[in-house]
Amino acid sequence: MSINQVNVHQIDLWINHEDVKTDRYIEIVDPGRLTDRVGTVAQGRAHHVDLAVKAAHQAFLSWRNTPLEQRIQLLLDAADILEKNSNHYATLLTKETGMLFSSCLVDIKGSIMSIRETVKLAQEFFEPTYAEDEHTRISIEKVPLGVVVAITPWNVPMAIAMGKVVPILVTGNTVVLKPSPNASLAVSLAFREMSKLLPPGVLNIVHGDVEVGEALTSHPLVRKITLTGGEKTAINIMKSAADSLKRVHFELGGNDPAIILEDAKLEEVMLQLSNLTFRRSGQVCVATKRIYIPERLYEDACRIFMSYVDQYKIGHGLHPDATFGPVNNKHQYEYVTSLIQRAKQYAQVTELGTKLEQDNWKNGYYIHPTVVTHVKNHQEIVQCEQFGPVIPLVSYQSEEEVIRMVNDTEYGLGSSVWTSDYEKGLAVARKIEAGCTGINGSIDSPLGMHLVPFGGVKRSGMGWERGIHGLNEFVNYHSITYHKSAL
Repeated sequence: MSINQVNVHQIDLWINHEDVKTDRYIEIVDPGRLTDRVGTVAQGRAHHVDLAVKAAHQAFLSWRNTPLEQRIQLLLDAADILEKNSNHYATLLTKETGMLFSSCLVDIKGSIMSIRETVKLAQEFFEPTYAEDEHTRISIEKVPLGVVVAITPWNVPMAIAMGKVVPILVTGNTVVLKPSPNASLAVSLAFREMSKLLPPGVLNIVHGDVEVGEALTSHPLVRKITLTGGEKTAINIMKSAADSLKRVHFELGGNDPAIILEDAKLEEVMLQLSNLTFRRSGQVCVATKRIYIPERLYEDACRIFMSYVDQYKIGHGLHPDATFGPVNNKHQYEYVTSLIQRAKQYAQVTELGTKLEQDNWKNGYYIHPTVVTHVKNHQEIVQCEQFGPVIPLVSYQSEEEVIRMVNDTEYGLGSSVWTSDYEKGLAVARKIEAGCTGINGSIDSPLGMHLVPFGGVKRSGMGWERGIHGLNEFVNYHSITYHKSAL
């Protein structure tokens, strides 16, 4: 297979405001056109991590004392730069991740909104809490932690990275960012430009494999690690961080259930669920990953749902007619296709959608949006996190049964309930073991984006993101008690 070089970007490490070259680079190819090389990314070593963390620590000593108003303004300036270059970064994201251009543009716009909304909260957040009586005056203050390591994924690379970096920086910490090797280009270029507005060492970027990961998570000057990723990575981080008692924050996998109640309006519900299931080709931690339907409605619901899914047009993310792109990488492609093949042995599997570019189909990680019906709750396709374009539809007979089935998992990230009766929906939602639940929609809303704490329960994570809850992840509390009559 010959490789075409299309606007190839070389990404070095970024440490203390300097590009740092290494002895090894990996190649990034377009998941929707594997013969196109998009860029190369430097792979660091443990000594590069040491340089980055020490630079971040040195910068922290002054950054923590930078007035909050100045930190806020610098971040707002960064939002303006990102906004001016939105189309450029979205195009590059499309080429390196395989996501639709429209989805990548949403990723960029979400990053900009994340900056502007987060800094709005910071002023009030840092106001000390005072209490006083005739004997004592107490001040409870928030202070930064120090150097924080942020490890980010490939599926929504810009917004997730921004959702970590902005709270870290606005609270007075410094950061070493490690983007996913499957989404390094646009994130690195954008955060490099953002870094130039800040003092040297405040924002550093390293890339690499296990050696770099272990060096980051065990470095004695790192105070906290925040990860959005997989359970195995989180377990390894916890082990590595344990010797120095580092704090950890994890947003991990999900197997988000959608419960359709008897009174739901199927046409409307199934349209929304098709979108919530297959956005980014199913590669979203809070995408709907299993749908529960009353037995009486099952056949009609399956038919309606598949009619919507069959309307997807599958092609390259920059194709003007594409509404469905490839999966991101070879590992994910092989994992999802093997799940689908095994599901054919125990359930009814229907592959849907229309190929836009027949000749390019095998030149990318393309998978049809796939619906699995007449499947049991205990079977693999229902119990696993597919993280790709495949969804099982499960029937149930009673509310008690469906609650038992949706909670019979170690996952607990998002979920949804669909009904014409709000009170009924609320009662069912309260029985679901999850960090977030939507009624007649996703877990997100304009009101809740920077108000609702985002995170999971059970093995879907620990700690929270967004809003005040996200800012709290990156501060210590320092209480000062003055005894009036002590002297």
